[in-house]
Amino acid sequence: MGALICVLSACAATSGTNPGPRSEVFSGDQLVQSDINRLETLAMRDNLDSLQRLLEKLYRRNPAQWRKAGFTDLNSALAQGNARILLGEVPPELDGLRDIEVLSVAMDPRYPGDRVAAFVLGMANMIIAAHGGKTRFHVTDSVNATHVFNAARNLEVAAWMLASRRDAEGRPLLLSNQLGEGVANLSFEREFGRMVARLDLVAELQDESMRRIGINYVQGLLFFNFLPVR
Repeated sequence: MGALICVLSACAATSGTNPGPRSEVFSGDQLVQSDINRLETLAMRDNLDSLQRLLEKLYRRNPAQWRKAGFTDLNSALAQGNARILLGEVPPELDGLRDIEVLSVAMDPRYPGDRVAAFVLGMANMIIAAHGGKTRFHVTDSVNATHVFNAARNLEVAAWMLASRRDAEGRPLLLSNQLGEGVANLSFEREFGRMVARLDLVAELQDESMRRIGINYVQGLLFFNFLPVR
């Protein structure tokens, strides 16, 4: 399992502000976490971190968006946005919508609100929903591998929408990756790639863990495993 944690951490490593592989301070709930629970928890933590980085990157490239929400400075917008990411909350004006509904509205050219907040918070709400509404996982929890796999595909669609959606004048709805004139900024694309990789890994391992439960049971019957007495 240690090797798997290293693989997961490697997905988060970057050559910039990302701190790279990191452990988590011990907490009491870790006593009721299996190996797969720990991986799911760390993957969720790192994906929410990625969304917080995307929020800041998009706000810096699109300052008009946080001003739409009535903020007077970037730090205030980030403080509120980051708190909502961790809770899986959607923007107040979109209350009643959820996950992919919020994403669809965020990338609709007619949407007049803070498009950055709607886009990023929609992704956070979608990822958490795919994990059963949880951000930390324990032995009594069950994560649906298909839902997590679908969330990864939704992120791929969201990345495509971010790069391609334009308004009536042909301008990008949100500025993100930048190419041309000697400038190449693909940090948005890389952040999406990391999140997709983590979700795919969790989906595959969750699916494999359920399959192994059945195999291990059959093996126990075949080989008549004795129970230890000392």
